[in-house]
Amino acid sequence: MEMKLVYTGKTKNVFELENGNYLLKFKDDVTGKDGVFDPGENSIGLTIEGVGDVNLRMTDYFFKKINAAGIRTHFVAANFEDTTMEVLPAKVFGHGLEVVCRYKAVGSFFKRYGEYIELGADLPAYVEMTFKNDEKGDPLVTKEGLIVLGVMSSEQYDEIAEMTRKITAIVADDMKEKGLDLYDIKFEFGYDKDGNVMLIDEIASGNMRVYKDGEYIQPMTLSELFFA
Repeated sequence: MEMKLVYTGKTKNVFELENGNYLLKFKDDVTGKDGVFDPGENSIGLTIEGVGDVNLRMTDYFFKKINAAGIRTHFVAANFEDTTMEVLPAKVFGHGLEVVCRYKAVGSFFKRYGEYIELGADLPAYVEMTFKNDEKGDPLVTKEGLIVLGVMSSEQYDEIAEMTRKITAIVADDMKEKGLDLYDIKFEFGYDKDGNVMLIDEIASGNMRVYKDGEYIQPMTLSELFFA
């Protein structure tokens, strides 16, 4: 099948297919700083052989499960030989939006609100959204802000928040079965030509914070534990 490169990303390249769908090519490049893998960083820090493969395998596993639960995603099929995933076309909100669901007060949430809450305190599947903007440090944006800026409607926001909580519960339950605790997770959403909201991008170990017996698990170790 003929395909045309349309976007070169940090961890994936995007190709347009003849059938109107797109192909995501997972790479072994990961974000980090000074040669250390850090999913919170905005620049490529190093290359880890096989990371593209495990990220695709986890994405394939969860997207199939989410689709089966009746939640709309852009997933069509994965090809492990080529480390690629065929997806439906989708537009991103604004110039790209990240949606985080938090079960525990850690990371940037605790940095912002630490004077009001203890580190690691329980949160009720708290959803927040940030604009993808490396230069501005991915600024937080409220529901009203998104509506005022014309990025999404009130109904779309509510739908994304509900979908986020349902998807997070699916991932958390799977982790729990393996003796792992999901603290928070990051998603991306888009919409199709009819305005239907769908989960896009990936669900991989680098997009979540997982602990075991109170100890943080590095993303590559998490992938190994998950597929053990």
